[in-house]
Amino acid sequence: MNRILTQESLLKAIKNRFLQSIARNFPGSTTIRIWLHKLRGVKIGKDVFIGTDVLLDTAHPEKIVIGDRVIIGIRSTLIAHFDNLGEKHLASRKPSLVIGDEVFIGPGVIIMPNIKIGKGAVVAAGSVVTKSVPPHTMVQGNPAAAVATCGKSLTRDTNMWDFYRQLKTVKRKR
Repeated sequence: MNRILTQESLLKAIKNRFLQSIARNFPGSTTIRIWLHKLRGVKIGKDVFIGTDVLLDTAHPEKIVIGDRVIIGIRSTLIAHFDNLGEKHLASRKPSLVIGDEVFIGPGVIIMPNIKIGKGAVVAAGSVVTKSVPPHTMVQGNPAAAVATCGKSLTRDTNMWDFYRQLKTVKRKR
């Protein structure tokens, strides 16, 4: 019985995938695309930018929370669930993927389930995020690892030179 309750219904699946397919390529990265994902159940803050061809979990978009002033680059994928995490995980109303305020997610990033990305963090293009990212930390690679701390958030209003000047390299453990 529980398995039936946790699996998505056919109508919900069709609705989520239909709205996702429209949102992926529809213009309006700060307006219509946001609205379509909110209709799917994604919790999205203010002044968010979602690039073209971004995939937000198709089966359980309600498990994604996106903060204010977040930028999600083109062709990124945010995964909020895996069926093999168990029925408790799927039935839980608790979000599985939380993106804090003023986070910058570069193009082609993949973010796995059970991740929290802290306020002001930066995920470099093409990275695969397999563990949570502390606030004001820049990560890159596969799996993504910390490469710098950010003295300033990377938002649409940020002067790039100011952002670069305030980056501090993190020494990697070998």
